Amino acid sequence: MKIGTETFAARAARLRAAHKTLTERPNAIDPGYDSGFLNRYKNTVLTAQHVPLDWRIDFDEKSNPYCMERLGVNALLNSGAIEHEGKILLVTRIEGYDRKSFFAIAESIGGTDNFVFRDEPLVFAENDDRETNWYDMRLTRHEDGWIYGTFCVEKKDPSSSESDTSAALASCGIVRTKDFVKWDRLPDLVTPSAQQRNVVLHPEFVDGKYLLYTRPMEFFMHAGGKGGIGYGFADTMDGAVIAKEVVMEERVYHTIKEAKVGPGATPIKTKAGWLHLAHAVRENADGMRYVLYAFLCDLKEPWKVIARPGGYLLAPEGDERVGDVSDVLFANGAVVKENGDLLFYYASSDTRLHVATSTINVLVDYALNTPEDALRTAKCVEQRIALIRKNRHIA
Repeated sequence: MKIGTETFAARAARLRAAHKTLTERPNAIDPGYDSGFLNRYKNTVLTAQHVPLDWRIDFDEKSNPYCMERLGVNALLNSGAIEHEGKILLVTRIEGYDRKSFFAIAESIGGTDNFVFRDEPLVFAENDDRETNWYDMRLTRHEDGWIYGTFCVEKKDPSSSESDTSAALASCGIVRTKDFVKWDRLPDLVTPSAQQRNVVLHPEFVDGKYLLYTRPMEFFMHAGGKGGIGYGFADTMDGAVIAKEVVMEERVYHTIKEAKVGPGATPIKTKAGWLHLAHAVRENADGMRYVLYAFLCDLKEPWKVIARPGGYLLAPEGDERVGDVSDVLFANGAVVKENGDLLFYYASSDTRLHVATSTINVLVDYALNTPEDALRTAKCVEQRIALIRKNRHIA
């Protein structure tokens, strides 16, 4: 349709019909992907186009005669996930054309399609009027009775010059709720690290304390001399302070986690241990490649890694590789159903949200029995030849 030739009423009706078709579109497993441990789906779960039209378009013909977007949405990405009152709730990150992100709740009964947004985006109190951007919330239903959201709070680095408009500081913001209607903003997490962009709260007390998984970094974009997945303990979440931060999952040369590694979704308790779904980053000639991977931690000492399957669990494929930040998969939300089914929400290239599904039994088997990265070509070839010969013997 040529711009400016459509009547206001006709354009509004066309947009609403197209939005209804998109948001009610059924989803199905992609039969073309067959890893044995995860299902991919044919369609995205949520995109910028799924965001309600009333949040983007002024439908007053007098003030907006061409029925155009006044507050456009650029992307919908990294979303926290939880099951609540029979529905799957996603606390989505929505980024406007203005680059500012905000949170909104979308809910679905099945969890793979037909997500419906609540009436308005979430609003939290600011702890500091220098806060510029909020994003990437993790959700944890803690045994203390609260549901916590941990998210990144970004602000300009006050130590940088006025002309340096890219230097930033990242800290961990904390909110909590019991009903997803009323939210309390708590003081930001205090840690020994200069930057703290990815923080996940463990769902259970450990010796009466709150355990948090962190991503210690010296610089906003690069790990510096630090990096890896860290952990620490806090006495309270209302004014949480981690006095000592210890790295439990390190960066390793020439692996998927060479440049950065960080927590993903809230760890999942299984009979074999705490299952972590995390992200790992390596550098290449085209920039950075983000993939998703898994590891398993001890039940009694949740910071102790007991299984590290080599390589990635999920990497960007096809259209997933293209977007605002290409060749990236990132996840901060997963839900386990009572029957053991797992829904794993991941964003591709900082642009759109997908779902992958599996079961806890399958992923525990994957974590325990997939060989660890042997770290050197000669040793990796030995692993592969051993598999070949084993299969030859079976045949």
